[in-house]
Amino acid sequence: MKERMWFVHAGLNAFLVRDFEEKGYVAIGWTEIKDLSAASTKRELEKIYEQAYANEKQGKKNLDLGMLHRFRFDMKTGDKVLTYNPEFRHYLIGEITSDYKYMSDSPGDFNHIREVDWKGKISRNDLSVQTRNTVGAIMTLFLLNDAAANEFRILLSGKKVVLPDNVEPEKDTELDELRKETIEKSLEFLKDRMQKLDWEEMQELVAGILRAMGYKTSVASPGPDRGRDIIASPDGLGLEQPRIRVEVKHRNETVGAPLLRSFLGGLRQSDRGLYVSTGGFTKEARYEADRSTVPVTLIDIDGLAQLLIKNYDTADTETKALVPLVKIYWPA
Repeated sequence: MKERMWFVHAGLNAFLVRDFEEKGYVAIGWTEIKDLSAASTKRELEKIYEQAYANEKQGKKNLDLGMLHRFRFDMKTGDKVLTYNPEFRHYLIGEITSDYKYMSDSPGDFNHIREVDWKGKISRNDLSVQTRNTVGAIMTLFLLNDAAANEFRILLSGKKVVLPDNVEPEKDTELDELRKETIEKSLEFLKDRMQKLDWEEMQELVAGILRAMGYKTSVASPGPDRGRDIIASPDGLGLEQPRIRVEVKHRNETVGAPLLRSFLGGLRQSDRGLYVSTGGFTKEARYEADRSTVPVTLIDIDGLAQLLIKNYDTADTETKALVPLVKIYWPA
């Protein structure tokens, strides 16, 4: 059987890493759960978890149970284990020397432990970009893939990792791909959050984005809107140009040509039209927009998310409260 290698985070900001090293163990939290030694099956572990975290959401529950199951049942004596010290930028690598244990007085209430015989330290600077990405995962506990585990074994033996001739050691291709993947995922999560807004909140979000872009807005009251949900203009009254008339459709169905023609029919020649549809547009609707004599822009959920990101810093408090975001800095 191939030797497995696990990664265990030493708590938030690795606050337990010194204790892990000095006392020879790794541990996980879940403080409401007591001793799991009596749990001999997955179902018994689930019952203990459900009693402690009865109100937890299903997605979080599944993730938690997966990690608890690995720590209680899957990790074995003789498996290798890693943890990271961000202060010195090195990884501790050791061998698990005990079955699961419960230590009620463990620092930080990380009471579920496994004893470890630490074998050495590996500098993050010596790792390939691929392995850095692998051990950069944020999960409390995970199993390393074969390539990353093998790289740690080579480095622990005192050898250097030899990359294939066609791979440059400091090439940033992998890092760039990870950046692109992260951006794509964050955009999808943002759209998920936006789709959960109700119709009035979506209308307010569109108006807030326009304000962040420098316009003043007038939002229609709830109820029949006669095809005009928002008016945006420099003065907020619609007297100064450009005057933008905005229709917002927040639903799963795509907007077709008939609805767009109805909207265009209500515009004056001096108006500018903006049609927002979170369900997207049919090909015929886009054709109608292209041939319209009155300038009109169609924005789907993807375009709206991009606009929100671009103008988030200048958005007002009310707009940010609708879809709270945090900024993540990435190396240039």
